[in-house]
Amino acid sequence: MMKFTKQNFVFLVSGIIIYVVDIGVDFWVASKYFCQGQYSWGILILCFRGLSSLITQIFSYEWFKNDWESTDTGELKWIFLVHLVQCGIFIRYWFALKYGYQAAYKQTSSGDASETDSSNFIQNQTIDAVTDINMLRVFKTFLETTPQLFVQIYILMEHGKTNFYQYAAIFMSFCGISSSIVDYQISLRKSLPDKDEFRVPSKFIYLFYKLLTVTSWVLSLSLITLLSVRISVILLIFLWVCGFTWTLKQHTTFCKSKKMEYLYRTVVGIILIFTFFNIKGRRTKVCISIYYATHIVVTLGILFVYMFWKPSIIEGIYFIIVSILTIFSLVLGIIFLVVYYWHFHPTVYCKTQAFSDEVDGVAGQKDRVKTSRFQNFLMQ
Repeated sequence: MMKFTKQNFVFLVSGIIIYVVDIGVDFWVASKYFCQGQYSWGILILCFRGLSSLITQIFSYEWFKNDWESTDTGELKWIFLVHLVQCGIFIRYWFALKYGYQAAYKQTSSGDASETDSSNFIQNQTIDAVTDINMLRVFKTFLETTPQLFVQIYILMEHGKTNFYQYAAIFMSFCGISSSIVDYQISLRKSLPDKDEFRVPSKFIYLFYKLLTVTSWVLSLSLITLLSVRISVILLIFLWVCGFTWTLKQHTTFCKSKKMEYLYRTVVGIILIFTFFNIKGRRTKVCISIYYATHIVVTLGILFVYMFWKPSIIEGIYFIIVSILTIFSLVLGIIFLVVYYWHFHPTVYCKTQAFSDEVDGVAGQKDRVKTSRFQNFLMQ
């Protein structure tokens, strides 16, 4: 397992700052909408925030329970209370900062066996703590940040009026998406020893691939919504059903309980609306090709529909700008995708029991939790 470095500690601190600022911007934007009498938009933003917070708190508490099975129930009670008030993520950040500081700044290269064991323990604790946080941030990103980006872009296109707080919300959404997907991939490489190290060129190529493809798809969904809200809702539901069905067919065993497993599959279905998501750690050339080929066809189809259904809108400056940005980001995103998988994607996959279809049931799940939660949660 790779080491947690000072640079990783800086990224961890910056992640906390972005997380807190993002919360503040959400409430600020919602309050602005309420003050302007646009209650539906303010309520929708708060609903995204509340839903993502609730789901991440549920997963966070379940993971605490799984990891602290032998711990006194008194400690779990206060953990439960903190999660009940939607602050469980800050407990995880506290542990991550505590272990991360020791791992990055206080570890020595002593040859003493006991000190070496202690150093490895701190490194493992740090990687596990940061891994869980980044997994939760992925949930938040696609349950709240990305949908809010979609809503803000739609509002700008629909009303044509711009305010500073709307730009602030869009900017923070891009920051949140960027930091979460890169931090996630860094944690993935550190948690799985058979994965190659995530070097600087890989980070940028991966970031551009994800960010550009997500941006293109969000713009496409905004255009559909501008055309017809009903069609947009039907499409989103259809995409979720397809993603959820595909997740069911993968027979995931990420959670210990069936209820949590179905909640996990539901969340994965939502994530699949916006980006490709590999949940079994297998090679994904065919699946990812089908996924983004579908995005290309739907995006081009939307633009052609506008030409025949509402040609008057084509002359609008917003439609022209959004159309150019949609196609430009899609083309660049696919180019970065090809470059990433051709030159920078790790070719060695973990061949542990965690990736075997034959490992199922309680015993298999317990082994997986002991090794690494990421071995059941892979986004390529």
